[in-house]
Amino acid sequence: MAHIFTRNLSFQSNDLGKEVTIMLTFDADMEGLYEDFFPVVWKVSKFGKTGGCSYSFAAKLLTYISSPVPGPYRAHVTYTSQLAFSKSQVVNENIIDAETCVKINAGEKTTLTEVNDIYHFSHPQAGTPGVLQAVNNTGGDQDIAVGFMSKGDLMPQPALYFNGVGDGSQVTARFTPILRAYITSDYQETAVIRGAINTPAIWSHDLTGLAESTTWTLNRDAATGQYTIVQS
Repeated sequence: MAHIFTRNLSFQSNDLGKEVTIMLTFDADMEGLYEDFFPVVWKVSKFGKTGGCSYSFAAKLLTYISSPVPGPYRAHVTYTSQLAFSKSQVVNENIIDAETCVKINAGEKTTLTEVNDIYHFSHPQAGTPGVLQAVNNTGGDQDIAVGFMSKGDLMPQPALYFNGVGDGSQVTARFTPILRAYITSDYQETAVIRGAINTPAIWSHDLTGLAESTTWTLNRDAATGQYTIVQS
């Protein structure tokens, strides 16, 4: 059985001088990226230039607190390494939900079937070492995602999206949790990213190499406008 780990990350800022939006996604360089499969936006968070605010990813509510002086901002995310395949429900290039899912580990294989309009992933069996595999045996094309389970959630949070997987075809994924942060307001949470993001990542880390809980500070150079994220 694979060792399951959790990573809690806090991103904070103070007196940036400009309101910015950070987008987090797992879009590390992988063979077939933007051709066979596509990354999905995990989290989006706004950081203000002054005052204080709180942001809840779970409730997706943004609350501003007016303040006469610059104040701190903070956002929290939690990653759990239990991976899963899901049958995605996609509307306007956003994964809004999943119809069914199955937990899976590297080196395992599952099959998606359909009977009376009910979809089902089989119990994972031994597959190819190092990769996750899902076979579509539903009789039609299906949208399938690889994601990870969060505590208390019945369905996984999608990370990689495979659209229009043909009947009899197989999805093969080699997922490493390399998380990247971008300064961009062009995306919303669970959006499918169809092409390379047109701004460079300001932060990138393989979550397997981090401590269970870490804090990161977002800074902005007022002279150059350049953003950096450093561990606190």
